[in-house]
Amino acid sequence: MNQLKGLHHVTAITSSAEKIYDFFTYVLGMRLVKKTVNQDDINTYHLYFTDDVGSPGTDMTFFDFPGIPKGVHGTNEISKTSFRVPTDEALEYWVKRFDKYEIKHTGIKEQFGKKTLSFADFDDQQYQLISDQHNQGVSSGKPWPNGPIPLEFSITGLGPIFIRTSHMDYFKELLEKVFYMSETAQEESFHLFEMGEGGNGAQVIVEYNTILPQARQGFGTVHHTAFRVDERADLEAWQQHLQAFQLQNSGYVERYYFGSLYTPVAPGILFELATDGPGFMEDEPYETLGEKLSLPPFFEPQHERIEAMVRPLDTVRSTLKIEKEYL
Repeated sequence: MNQLKGLHHVTAITSSAEKIYDFFTYVLGMRLVKKTVNQDDINTYHLYFTDDVGSPGTDMTFFDFPGIPKGVHGTNEISKTSFRVPTDEALEYWVKRFDKYEIKHTGIKEQFGKKTLSFADFDDQQYQLISDQHNQGVSSGKPWPNGPIPLEFSITGLGPIFIRTSHMDYFKELLEKVFYMSETAQEESFHLFEMGEGGNGAQVIVEYNTILPQARQGFGTVHHTAFRVDERADLEAWQQHLQAFQLQNSGYVERYYFGSLYTPVAPGILFELATDGPGFMEDEPYETLGEKLSLPPFFEPQHERIEAMVRPLDTVRSTLKIEKEYL
């Protein structure tokens, strides 16, 4: 059975598809490559923000479940999502940018030998930028050239995902024995695990915390995180592997843009394994990715009805000239 290759995507919950589109497009400079719906709840948008071409390992995606309450951060949750930037200097640019747009942030810090900058969005969803300057391992993606961020400072993909748990022994055993990750470092209550080639694109940071209350999922929190495999045969092998550990799983799920296998590994923490392909370039031209509602073939006969249900969301950028913002 092949090892996991790294992070595939992170899916979170937002209070507003419109506001998260503006935030990721015009503040963070990531590219919306797919505007579709949650395949398990077609009343709900599913927005995919990635690098320029939708490379696996660069996806941050969002649901906007109607009527869902605000989430509560605490222990036993996927607590923070990281994004990779090329250099330490890039973080200096982002401090100025966050100050300009009044984005709450911590200032530049260092963890596990990498410079980082933590920040939050309008829902108090937690993120950080991490510098690739001293990074080795899984390669990152290609920044979106038509966004507002100068390319030398742009986000290129996902960095380490953070998990906060009150059951450190269980999580260590889970990541090492079930998912074949290796613990490579520890700083205070934070434990660094790596998979595949390692590096920023293939890391999970687990924080041991028994003080905070139990987290509660809602808007402003992460729904699940996904790890990369090559193809469906890998998912089928992983399904048998999970069953050998008596871990509940979904079996193979066809998502059209990739294949999936889900497993709830702890209360409030859902893992997904996802294939690298086919990807997001099959059903839309490169120039207008994410500008129209895109549905997998099994939903296409209902296109008109679904589009009426989810309300209009203007995501056209190909007709706009977005100026680079040098600060």
